[in-house]
Amino acid sequence: MSLDRTVLAFAGLMVLLSTALTVWVSPLFVWFTVFIGLNLIQSAFTGFCPAAFVFRRLGVRPGTAFS
Repeated sequence: MSLDRTVLAFAGLMVLLSTALTVWVSPLFVWFTVFIGLNLIQSAFTGFCPAAFVFRRLGVRPGTAFS
């Protein structure tokens, strides 16, 4: 799996996790969902994604979106 697909899968997983935490643990976890959304927006404009940096360090095969 390429870095791009790994980052997208991780982002989707985090959105689902934060939604579940909001529903079943505390409504304050909605701020985690907001943080994820803001991070996705900033990475679309800047090309920098902290998750891509971490996955690259872990040896995930490079893709084309996050260089």
